[in-house]
Amino acid sequence: MSATAHTDDPGKLAGRPLEEWNAAYSKVESYFHALRVRNKVLLGQLVALVLERAMQRSARESQRSATELAVEEMDRLVNEWFAQVLQAPPAGAEMLSTRGRLALLLADMPGQWQDQFLRPGPWPAEFALKMRAMYLRAGPDFQLTNMTPRPLDLGPIATLTHLTHLPYVRMVSSWVLFGLLLVVLFYMTHH
Repeated sequence: MSATAHTDDPGKLAGRPLEEWNAAYSKVESYFHALRVRNKVLLGQLVALVLERAMQRSARESQRSATELAVEEMDRLVNEWFAQVLQAPPAGAEMLSTRGRLALLLADMPGQWQDQFLRPGPWPAEFALKMRAMYLRAGPDFQLTNMTPRPLDLGPIATLTHLTHLPYVRMVSSWVLFGLLLVVLFYMTHH
């Protein structure tokens, strides 16, 4: 952490209560856990890096919570790293972030390459190639298509509405007669 972060009032860090920074720490740590960063030393370094960047913005953006700042810095840091590793423009940050996270998992970053996550380049060639291949495999760009509507087939229910089909008329009339017979039998036995 920077020297200015430690010159605050007791119980505060970068002008904010420690509880605020603890909440931000938890959010950032949870995000990195979701990306399967399990190495505790690496996890601590990554969270500290994100919080350091958030603390630098903290004084300028006092109206925003520490968690908001930390999450924005985390997203920015991860997207910048994806753009560098994947050699993709960071302009489409939402798609880059989504497909980049999927590429991380498909390239087995948590198992083989955890030490490369958010590390500046150069990266091992095998890692960079695998990440790029998995990024391309993560999904094609969306394409617009046209679907022509087709009439709904309601099956036998639709044919019941047309009384021109004799088998259904016979079936319904036989059930009505059977019901009337039961009513007549009930009436005769109870009176």
